[in-house]
Amino acid sequence: MDLGIKDKVVVVMASSKGLGKATAKEFAKEGAIVIISSRSEEALQAAKEEIKQHSANSNVHHRVCDMQNEEDIASLFRFAEEKFGRVDILINNTGGPKAGGFDEVGDSDWYSAFERNLLSYVRTSRAVLPYMKKQQFGRIINISSSSTKEVIDGLILSNAFRAGMVGFSKTLAREVAKDNILVNTIGPGRISTDRIEELDQITADNQNVSIEEIVTRRKAQIPIGRYGKPEEFAKIVVFLASSANSYMTGQSLVIDGGLLKAL
Repeated sequence: MDLGIKDKVVVVMASSKGLGKATAKEFAKEGAIVIISSRSEEALQAAKEEIKQHSANSNVHHRVCDMQNEEDIASLFRFAEEKFGRVDILINNTGGPKAGGFDEVGDSDWYSAFERNLLSYVRTSRAVLPYMKKQQFGRIINISSSSTKEVIDGLILSNAFRAGMVGFSKTLAREVAKDNILVNTIGPGRISTDRIEELDQITADNQNVSIEEIVTRRKAQIPIGRYGKPEEFAKIVVFLASSANSYMTGQSLVIDGGLLKAL
């Protein structure tokens, strides 16, 4: 299947590791022009070289960008405009907010999570929509969490702001569909990333057991019987962001190996 991605300009946020890097790799393999970003210049350089080697695509670029910094976001998209004149595909992604229940997070945590996990997606979308409307083509994929379908205990900030992201995505999708701009949300379940390892370790510490025991329990809850691989998640992101998807918009999907029981 021709995904129609070759030479498309793709910006992948928070992509020096984890799901972001895996997604950038898949786009690069399809021949896209890929711009990766994160807060660390050193991590970006390493990720860029890895992506180039893995994909045999030299058209991979990087820019330092803190998703909580409005000027960093503006600078990233100025770079894209100056170098390529447009952005065709935006993959919104950022690290998860602080873990904890209601009594464990304060006002500063709520403000930080709002800016990182919701407002940043608004800012990046605002930056790319003029190009997409002008060319009458665009794809925006907002990476969220399985908590958009079923809340996760001990992650009140994620539960609150990921749900807000779905509302934002759904509304935006309806507003820009006439311009052939499709907007979807994809939530990972238990995909093997540093974030999942961090959350498993917190659970293990709270229950005074080994992390290996927690992982064994978690895997037993997943019908497929294992954690997902970042590249498995990334392939679905790439399809939804491609020209091969021409009619699905405003949807919120979860990639979780069948874990969630919610309809």
